[in-house]
Amino acid sequence: MPITDAVKKQLAQKRKLFFKICLRCGKRNPITATRCRKCRSEDLRLKNRALGAKK
Repeated sequence: MPITDAVKKQLAQKRKLFFKICLRCGKRNPITATRCRKCRSEDLRLKNRALGAKK
């Protein structure tokens, strides 16, 4: 069921798309993180936010 309310949709996108992923353990971290909250590694990447179908 798609979300039609623009404000709710924006909140959902921010929650689901804007965070960093640890390259060592795979833990989700806040966008402002510099180190992983689980393993303390500094190897973080942004979540891939590319839209479209997977191939």
